[in-house]
Amino acid sequence: MSSNKGYNITSSGMNSQGNHYCSRDYGSSVSNSNNYRYSNSNGSYYYSNPNGSTYYNNGQGGSIYTTSSGSGKK
Repeated sequence: MSSNKGYNITSSGMNSQGNHYCSRDYGSSVSNSNNYRYSNSNGSYYYSNPNGSTYYNNGQGGSIYTTSSGSGKK
């Protein structure tokens, strides 16, 4: 699957737990070319970003952001 937004969607769908996922390929120009996004049935979601950072939100106001160097922030 392709996109005009600078990435290709390599897979997407819903797993057996009812969680939606989307895997994106940004190519070799970014540090984390194969990243993904999950939206969970409990309202939480998780992003693995092209720059190597991650973001998790528990759906209840709590979140954790981790930079590409591995340091975390709440």
